[in-house]
Amino acid sequence: MGIREKFEAVSGKYDAQRKLLIPCFDDFYRLPVETLDFRGDAPRVLDIGSGTGLFAAFVLEKYKNAQVTMIDLSEGMLGVAKKRFAAYPSFEYIVADYLEHDFGGQFDIIISALSIHHLNAADKEKLYRKCFRHLAPGGVFLNADQVLSPYPETEELFSRLWKEKVGQSGIDQKELEKAYERQAFDDPSTLSDQLSWLRQAGFSQMDCVYKYYVFAGIYAKKAD
Repeated sequence: MGIREKFEAVSGKYDAQRKLLIPCFDDFYRLPVETLDFRGDAPRVLDIGSGTGLFAAFVLEKYKNAQVTMIDLSEGMLGVAKKRFAAYPSFEYIVADYLEHDFGGQFDIIISALSIHHLNAADKEKLYRKCFRHLAPGGVFLNADQVLSPYPETEELFSRLWKEKVGQSGIDQKELEKAYERQAFDDPSTLSDQLSWLRQAGFSQMDCVYKYYVFAGIYAKKAD
């Protein structure tokens, strides 16, 4: 079963499981959004690897009139997003590989959550360059994702601590085993590498605005 099928299978349970699998759930999604400083109330937002639209929902709390485009490999995940945003008929949903799909125009904000860590290093670099091209001047890219420690011992420690937290969350054991199976598709990179790639892509500002074990919020801004 490939990555698309794995996420199709979990689409109906995805949101409920996030709160059990991410001990820092609220801060992980909310704090990066607090850094957005769009001048206006209707930014053009692109959500890549959008899944059920969970991250986009946090952006909508800040910008009620945002115009959102979501792209994901899984039709099932986007189906959940369509139900979530039924009150926003102008939102766009695209079933495609965001590495290959032409984003079209420019956006004020590009976001991604728990998706880019599935890409290898070369594809992450390619994607960051693509995001830079499709951001309007002054635009912001946010990536709430899993990152790799530069030290194997620390990575092992963070993994153990995360598993201890998740083991105490009350998640169904079979669902937890499936979550561990999906880790076979993970290929996280270090924070320092990703900040370097964002700089090379052309971003004028980039930083880590949140971190909890393997979970990080990465911020990058394009110059005005």
